[in-house]
Amino acid sequence: MDDDRTSIHPLWLRIIHWANAAAVVILIMSGWRIYNATRFLHLNVPFSHERLFPAKWTLGGWLGGAIQWHFAAIWVLFASAILYALLFAVSKRGRQFLPLTPQGLWSDIKAFLKGHLSHADIRQYNTIQKLAYLFAMADLVVLIASGLVLWKSVQFGWLRVLLGGYEAARYIHFYAMAAIVAFIVVHVVMALLVPKTIKAMLWGR
Repeated sequence: MDDDRTSIHPLWLRIIHWANAAAVVILIMSGWRIYNATRFLHLNVPFSHERLFPAKWTLGGWLGGAIQWHFAAIWVLFASAILYALLFAVSKRGRQFLPLTPQGLWSDIKAFLKGHLSHADIRQYNTIQKLAYLFAMADLVVLIASGLVLWKSVQFGWLRVLLGGYEAARYIHFYAMAAIVAFIVVHVVMALLVPKTIKAMLWGR
């Protein structure tokens, strides 16, 4: 799959990356609208009575509209996740995320704290990047699994039991959403600090 050896990111990876990015943003914003309708955690903006997710940050306009956006984006995310897993295995790009060792992580953390963490070669991920990307992949799997339980609790009964029940799946889905939002914030900040990574993800090199 990597016939173009001058490309940092092959075309298939860039298409999946941006499709995933659009789907995840839609899922988050429509999910916030769905949360506002249920408010099962009863969270507000600190020191106020305003809802945790202001309406202007949500998508769908109302509960039914948000659910439609959420379901539409789910299929984009699910399809791209399956495609990514297949092409990931065929292209052997998984080698980019290995090895992942405690020694390497500690070394990169010390370099980060000293401001010496290198991004000179964006073809090579440092240990912190490897861990962050693997975490994001695992978190997306958790989001999809818990989302399936919330969508089809009866049909995915075995998954509901595995996650500790329907109510547990709601909490897991919410906290997994919070984790992916945190990842996105860090990911975007790091990309802006190293602009050539954005260019590589847009144009391949």
